[in-house]
Amino acid sequence: MTLQWTAVALFLYVEIGILLILCLPFISARRWQSVFRLRIWSSVSSFGNRAFLTMIIILLVLFLDAVREVRKYSTPGPGREAKQQQPNMHDHMHMKLFRAQRNLYISGFSVFLWLVMKRVFTLINQLATASSTCVTLQEQADGANQAARKYMEDNELLKQTLMEGKDAGAASEDAELLRKEVERLKEQLKTSAEALEESECEADMMKKQTESLSREYERLIQEHQELQNPEESGNKKDD
Repeated sequence: MTLQWTAVALFLYVEIGILLILCLPFISARRWQSVFRLRIWSSVSSFGNRAFLTMIIILLVLFLDAVREVRKYSTPGPGREAKQQQPNMHDHMHMKLFRAQRNLYISGFSVFLWLVMKRVFTLINQLATASSTCVTLQEQADGANQAARKYMEDNELLKQTLMEGKDAGAASEDAELLRKEVERLKEQLKTSAEALEESECEADMMKKQTESLSREYERLIQEHQELQNPEESGNKKDD
């Protein structure tokens, strides 16, 4: 394997390792977001898009080169049959075809996993943001519930005071103010509950997208293994 394809293979292994680490179930999205927000990443964030596009271009060029090599050794050319009749030429051509197909798989999956990894980073950040929003809205809703319960209790006490005839005028004004405050808190609670429900829906959607992406990744890995198995069986037959 030449130096460039060795580098591409190592890059593919690194991509697989990073995706496996990102899929660990005991590390939450909020924790990953805190890792992504470290100072070392913020210092290189300005070069992130350039590095992504540069790697895409390099991998696509290598992928197209691998496609060209596969077509070159797969399609018969002038004098190809005569060369294959030589003692070692047939095995040599099959070896070159196998290497070209291997390079095609390596470069193709490197491009695919590079795109998948960027998408996974984006989904993790979105899921962590939605989770933080849900926690904040839940705390606001709990605070509003406690405040509403407190004002309701105060309102009941004021009603009892009014029934006993103590300071009817002042108590009536206070009761009216408390009633308005309770209504305002109820409206705030309703708004917080709606926002919480919307955030939970968004979090569920992002979770479903992440699960769909994981299933698609597993399916592609399985297809890759199925493509390699016929190739290995074909090589055994040639031997």
